[in-house]
Amino acid sequence: MNVKNKIVVITGGARGIGKQTAEVFKAKDAKVIIADYDEENGEKTASDLNIEFIRVDVSDQNSVKNLFSKIDEKYGQLDVLINNAGTTADGFLVKMDEDAWDKVIDVNLKGVFNCGKEAAKRMMNKGEGVIINTASVVGLYGNVGQTNYAASKFGVIGLTKTWSKELAPKGVRVNAVAPGFVETEMLDSVPDKILDDIRNKTPLKRLGKTEDIANAYLYLASEEASFVNGNVLSVDGGLVLG
Repeated sequence: MNVKNKIVVITGGARGIGKQTAEVFKAKDAKVIIADYDEENGEKTASDLNIEFIRVDVSDQNSVKNLFSKIDEKYGQLDVLINNAGTTADGFLVKMDEDAWDKVIDVNLKGVFNCGKEAAKRMMNKGEGVIINTASVVGLYGNVGQTNYAASKFGVIGLTKTWSKELAPKGVRVNAVAPGFVETEMLDSVPDKILDDIRNKTPLKRLGKTEDIANAYLYLASEEASFVNGNVLSVDGGLVLG
């Protein structure tokens, strides 16, 4: 899958799925920029992979504008945006406070809007580009204790569908990946019993690996997916079928 010399921005690229994605794209000779709020891990990942790191708060429009201005100055173009940044603050509806709601919506949904808007301007002017948003299986069927997260990911799917119609006539493809439960730090707080239950409900009988998601991003970003637009690709071992 060819992404050689493509300018690729990955939000939430300091750790987990984002870091793995940066590694996969770097191995394919893309020019990778990771953007993350986590400066310490961002700098470390950038150093380890010999790529660029730019600190950003995706929920802040000015911070996002600054990110894309820096990309303009150094690279003069943008080929691929992967809106991978995300967070959780789980809790039952009746116990969820406004801060927990706002935190997740601001990063997971507003952050995608902020970055997507800036990327779209540049890609439309160029006449081509790819935006890949990170949804979730939770955005397809909901999940107990994740009112805020589910709402944000349902919203991301809505953005993806809308943008794919708005931007395609300008040469910009927009798709989303809906990961299942993936072995990252986000699952560290989940009890083993629940993880075992998830494995049992998944037809492939395992959790996802970061490379499973990274390779899905790679396909959607590549020329091999040039006729793929407006899709939400579930990468979940068949969990949503269970």
